[in-house]
Amino acid sequence: MTVENPASALEVSQALIRCPSVTPEEGGALDLMESLLKPLGFECHRLPFSCEETYGVDNLYARLGTNGPVFGYGGHTDVVPIGDANAWSVDPFGGTVVDGKLIGRGTVDMKGSIGAYVAALTRFLKSPEGKSLNGSLNLIITGDEEGLGLNGTRKVLDWMTDKGEKMDVCLVGEPTSNTALGDMVKIGRRGSMNFALTVRGIQGHTAYPQLANNPLHPAINMLHNLLQEPLDSGTEHFPPSSLQLTSVDVGNPTTNVIPAEITANFNVRFNDLYTSEQVEAWVRERLHRADFDYDLKIRVSGESFLCPPGPFSDLIGNSILDVTGVKTELGTSGGTSDARFIKDYATVAEFGLLNDTAHKVDEHCTVQELEDLSKIYETMLRGYFNA
Repeated sequence: MTVENPASALEVSQALIRCPSVTPEEGGALDLMESLLKPLGFECHRLPFSCEETYGVDNLYARLGTNGPVFGYGGHTDVVPIGDANAWSVDPFGGTVVDGKLIGRGTVDMKGSIGAYVAALTRFLKSPEGKSLNGSLNLIITGDEEGLGLNGTRKVLDWMTDKGEKMDVCLVGEPTSNTALGDMVKIGRRGSMNFALTVRGIQGHTAYPQLANNPLHPAINMLHNLLQEPLDSGTEHFPPSSLQLTSVDVGNPTTNVIPAEITANFNVRFNDLYTSEQVEAWVRERLHRADFDYDLKIRVSGESFLCPPGPFSDLIGNSILDVTGVKTELGTSGGTSDARFIKDYATVAEFGLLNDTAHKVDEHCTVQELEDLSKIYETMLRGYFNA
């Protein structure tokens, strides 16, 4: 697949959308990225990673320049499945423009951002200022952000460390805007933990409870203890931490049997007052109050983090203001992203298109938003390198 005008955010985004790169399929998206970056002078490395726990994933690392400072970009070309194809008004992988809107799977999450950034790079590097670049550029493009995240950005960063590759700042192009392009830039994210609670008793007849041991009763107390008081009331940059039950099940189809066990799943989104270890201690203390044995399995998706406001977030906010007139808010809302890995390597911030149609049928953005985003990215590059 080729792009006639790599300086056009629309054309690059359309070409990316036309690559059916549903996790973990590469779908031609990384091949396309290489074909766009190499003519600009980038050295490209394809980095396939795998592990026993899951599928293999292809990734791309690209670098231009050898000196500092280093401006990085983090993104993902993998997308979620389309769902019911008949529910779409157009081909989900067609990159179709209808009434000024670019429609397709991954448009906002996040091929539109990648397209806007590549177009901005193309224009910047072909300008007189870009040709005398005082610093370096690199990109981390993964195919495993929408999946388990085991073979994507995290392993690329490990590879970079082994090779001595560094970044000073990194822009992640996730869709952060809410109602207007640029109204929110994310400088942190809440941590996320999933818990699977199992409470076991002794099955028996409801008419002879003395011969059984009903696990539902202590389990209800445990869940009540988790829900009766909040974890906290929030911090300067974060909303309150949240514990949400997602399922409770005993697998009991009858009314006269005391079940043998109950399972409950819950998720905790926690702010910068906690580490995952502290959240686990908070949870266990409340479960122990019921004075009944239980099993608890825990999976940590990511720790909470904050990159405090500073020169990089100022650069983004000022660039948004220059192009659109929108005054941005710095936030930490939403789910996890690969910024949770990058924050250990560079000052990171997230900014991209509106998020209201992400993962939905007829995912889309306006062509104007796409063009403005590309202008903002170019303004950021010029500002960062004083061009």
